[in-house]
Amino acid sequence: MLITIALVVTLVVLVFARDVSRSGHGAITARRSENRSFAALANALLTSENLFDGRLDRLLTQGGTLRRVVFAARLTQLDEQLSAWDVAGDALERPVLAHDVNQTLADLTHERVAAYETLLGQVADALSLPWTASRAGPASDPAATLLATSIHWNHARFALVKEPGSVHLVATSARSAQDVEKNGVSELNQSPSLRLVRAISIVAVRVVPAALPAASGVVLLPPVTSVHLGVSVLNASYDDQPVTLTIRVTPLNGRGVPFQQRMTATLGPDGAFAFVPRALVTAASERARVVIDLGGARAAAHATAREVYLLEMSPSGNT
Repeated sequence: MLITIALVVTLVVLVFARDVSRSGHGAITARRSENRSFAALANALLTSENLFDGRLDRLLTQGGTLRRVVFAARLTQLDEQLSAWDVAGDALERPVLAHDVNQTLADLTHERVAAYETLLGQVADALSLPWTASRAGPASDPAATLLATSIHWNHARFALVKEPGSVHLVATSARSAQDVEKNGVSELNQSPSLRLVRAISIVAVRVVPAALPAASGVVLLPPVTSVHLGVSVLNASYDDQPVTLTIRVTPLNGRGVPFQQRMTATLGPDGAFAFVPRALVTAASERARVVIDLGGARAAAHATAREVYLLEMSPSGNT
């Protein structure tokens, strides 16, 4: 009887051990799959970050040879990549892995995104580039944040080496942060091609009704009671440029009425704008001096920020 009981107990233990072994093997298989899936996604993100760091480092060290508009375009292209990292970081948070390695990577990714946003904005500010791309970032030194998060991750990335799947996670680089810590953006500030040179100009003056043939500098018009002007101006610099346009009309022969109007606008980088002042009240046979002044910066090379015309109205057919 005792032998029978012992055999039954042994059989139960063996069946239980088999079930535990199967269960454990299944758990290990699931963990291996989770770890390897995480590694594939994480390494894709980390590789993208390292490529970004290399591009930014080259831009900071070699960008002094570029024109402002090209440098700004490349800086903007880099900024546009960052929002995708936030999304990828959120996707890595589940399922929870050993040593919370996925949460660590997600948190560090968000920190690095914010630091890079701030760093790019600081570079744009240092060069007086128009910049609206950056979002809210840390108030502290972004280069120091990037260096610290890189060190943190390069310790944490070995967390899954001894776990099922034995996955290896890519290290992060921080060459751009090291350059900023060492040199700042002084080399970029010294580049003639990146230096802000403000320049504006009047590029066209349109008159309605259309002027009749006349000598240069003379606007000869039929005897209408009002004249409409349109003045096109150009911002010849790569920056937001406030400008002021002033139009003054001074009658010279006692006919017509004096006129003055001042208008302001902010022109975008290399942008143009058309000012449309109020209609000028005119009279037949009027002669007047029209002065158009554009202020806000110096005139661009081979251009003008002032136009002066002699306005002549033809006599009325009734006189």
